Amino acid sequence: MLARSLLCAALVVHAAAAGPSGTNSIAVKHSAASITLDGRLDEPAWREAPVLKLIQQSPRPGEPTPYETEVRVVLAGENLYFGFLCRDPEPGKIAVHTMQRDGTMAGDDTVGVVLDTYGDRRTGYFFIINAAGARADGLISDPEHPSYDWDGIWDARAARGEAGWSAEIVIPSRTLNFTPGLESWGLNLQRFVARERITLRWASPTLDAFFYDLSRAGSLTGVGDLKQGLGIEISPYAIGRMKEFFGRSPRAWQGAEGMDLTWKVTPQLVTVFTGNTDFAETEVDARQINITRFPLFFPEKRAFFLEGVNQYEFGLGLGTQFIPFFTRRIGLLRGRQVPINAGVKLNGRAGNFNLALLDVQTRDSTVAPGVNLLAGRVSYDVTRKFRIGTLFTNGDPEGLKRNSFVGFDAVWRTSTFRGNKNFLVGAWAGRVAGDLGPGSRSGWGYKIDYPNDLVDCATSLHRYGEDMAPALGFLPRPGTRQFHVGCHYQPRPSKQGPFRWVRQFFFDGRYERVTNHRGITESWLYSLEPLSFQTESGELFEVDLEPQYELLAAPFEIVPGVIVPPGAYRFTRWEFTAESSSHRPLQAGAEVIAGSFYRGTLTQWRQYLRWTSPKGRLQLGVTAENNFGHLKQGKFIQRLWQLQSAFAWNPNVVLTSFIQYDTETQNLGTNTRLRWTFKPGNDLFIVWNCGWQRLITTPRDLTLIPDNEFLAVKLRWTFRR
Repeated sequence: MLARSLLCAALVVHAAAAGPSGTNSIAVKHSAASITLDGRLDEPAWREAPVLKLIQQSPRPGEPTPYETEVRVVLAGENLYFGFLCRDPEPGKIAVHTMQRDGTMAGDDTVGVVLDTYGDRRTGYFFIINAAGARADGLISDPEHPSYDWDGIWDARAARGEAGWSAEIVIPSRTLNFTPGLESWGLNLQRFVARERITLRWASPTLDAFFYDLSRAGSLTGVGDLKQGLGIEISPYAIGRMKEFFGRSPRAWQGAEGMDLTWKVTPQLVTVFTGNTDFAETEVDARQINITRFPLFFPEKRAFFLEGVNQYEFGLGLGTQFIPFFTRRIGLLRGRQVPINAGVKLNGRAGNFNLALLDVQTRDSTVAPGVNLLAGRVSYDVTRKFRIGTLFTNGDPEGLKRNSFVGFDAVWRTSTFRGNKNFLVGAWAGRVAGDLGPGSRSGWGYKIDYPNDLVDCATSLHRYGEDMAPALGFLPRPGTRQFHVGCHYQPRPSKQGPFRWVRQFFFDGRYERVTNHRGITESWLYSLEPLSFQTESGELFEVDLEPQYELLAAPFEIVPGVIVPPGAYRFTRWEFTAESSSHRPLQAGAEVIAGSFYRGTLTQWRQYLRWTSPKGRLQLGVTAENNFGHLKQGKFIQRLWQLQSAFAWNPNVVLTSFIQYDTETQNLGTNTRLRWTFKPGNDLFIVWNCGWQRLITTPRDLTLIPDNEFLAVKLRWTFRR
């Protein structure tokens, strides 16, 4: 009933809200001449193309800046080119911090393109490069949280000059899924000047507009004749690997091969077949310290599962509270890999329907028997603002029980509420079937969200049955009812007043409450942010006060030997945060959380220090987390140290290293990876992982002995027709 009421409310609001979408429009320039990708707009095709001008979107929409930006769009054959000319009065101050694919570019000078190739104003692609030519890309289904999980085959170059910098981006039509014959695509363009924290944009340059909000995009016309060829893409790979577990198994050498075959059934619908799937090149997980009684969330990093995972987005703003289909349940079990024989994916669109399907067959192993695991998602765009859908899964990764899940959801979103404000309403309901207990197997929830620049408020309520346990999902707290309400007031002070050195203040308030299936409160938390601001130069300062409550129905072992008995606990914690601006070559930050904790005290320290060489070739970073607990049941110290480095010869040849040590496992681990991209789609990976175990014979014993070693060389090549 609640979900039905919310859907009715969404339809009423839909009827009441009105407003036009982006009105900017540009016709692509067709050219028979070739373009050499070197970052310099010196070919005749660029000079003949119409010029688009970007204007300031943030922090002062519409005001002039010295960072004049011109963009040209050219269609040459089946390749779509974007050329950016970025003027800068002080080009020596252009900021670059990475050359890695999908690296963090928050502090870099960048340009970006978003494309709505379906014309649905909801889903699309984004492409971003920085002033060094490093690429980042992904898929759009949520304007606030784009997914970087897709790696398309495209290329870009950047070049510096006396007047600033320029960039060329080429996107082959075979890289995109699109509605054939559609004459107009959604388009938006953006430039970010890191040291001034100024954003310039083509369409919808207002503070409340997200760059990835395709409902606010302009139009790119003249693309109706684009073709995709046969739509076949073959990516075979070969791999050689060595494994050794010291003292447990001898060194073993292995060779393997596999293949991914992509077939575009239609220009909108893509099928991917994979055989003998391998993830040797995948980066290791960043370790975490857990002081809660609930499982931690680790994000998916394997390329096969990442691409298209945004199609399975369910409900509105569930985050990691509940993920009905969590791809890490496939091919991974209790931290160990489960071999995959074959799999098939289907992603795309047919009319107003959005389709996604994943079917994987695992292999018998010492970890688990071979099983078939299935997940699918179908959604329908009733209007450009209102979408309904269903999601289903089937299978148990452990191969022990029958388990399936089916859920239904609806989301209505608009960027024209009260004129030009963002407003979202979403609801969902689902049920698990199979070999489960006698408790409730169903769940439901809703969220109402008003995410805007000055006022950002949201409220949500979700209920999960005590036996709601989807085997292919992630649900840390089943058997609970979780309520959340929060509001953020974020004024921007006048530049003529006493606080002109502040870019934006943040005054936040949040309340969360969790009750169990009997209605008994298990947790509540108030979060008050009396002081938080970001300076014009990008420095961040924040103070939080968090009174909270926890009810332990069973003993809770925080660390081995320190067990908190059952009971009700109230404690108050303070949080202090200070961070330097991300555009600086040397960045530093510190977070301190202190106060009472389960009738004792807990102080948490987190510090980081990062340095980048002037041209972004070398990156070094160190992070340290330390927890100091003093409880009646005992004292404990938890430490986690991480060291990251990267060296790039250019954006296509990058060597990275990640070293981690934590006191929980007493293990030192390293992950070193070389990625050489010969050209987009053709890659060589060399990966070396090694672990050392600490032997604690005395408290001060720092002896480390080799524990395990892994070396892999993987070559992947892509052929398109």
